[in-house]
Amino acid sequence: MTAYWLVKENPSTFSIDDLEEHGSTPWYGVRNYEARNNMQAMSEGDRVLYYHSSASPPGVAGIARVVKEAYPDETQFDEGSPYHDPDADREDPTWYRVDIGYEETFPRLVPLSEIKADERLSEMTLVNRSRLSVQPVEEDAFEIITRMAKG
Repeated sequence: MTAYWLVKENPSTFSIDDLEEHGSTPWYGVRNYEARNNMQAMSEGDRVLYYHSSASPPGVAGIARVVKEAYPDETQFDEGSPYHDPDADREDPTWYRVDIGYEETFPRLVPLSEIKADERLSEMTLVNRSRLSVQPVEEDAFEIITRMAKG
């Protein structure tokens, strides 16, 4: 059964266009336990809303899919990485990543302001706890946002 998610990225770091160009990418560097747990719950084929954060305006730019399920994030062991965790243990890793693949770019970005204004989306994690970088999305919310993007 397909599950639905939302991942956030600054478009100046890695935009939906970058994802399209690369085809897929490891989603690494997450250092929040709830977001990590969400990634560990992802299954291959799950669909993902790709959200541009720290943008003007911030919003959902397109759709990706999970192409590889959770596996240890090697950056936790790399002392030269900004994501290094000195407490990480190779035998029992703390941090995980998934790989996501490009599916589509929306004809228009769905701004956060429109998402917040839509009563049907009032229960979304994005609306209530917007800082979480990897979050679950209900199927109906996924479909509503997709329709909003396509007019």
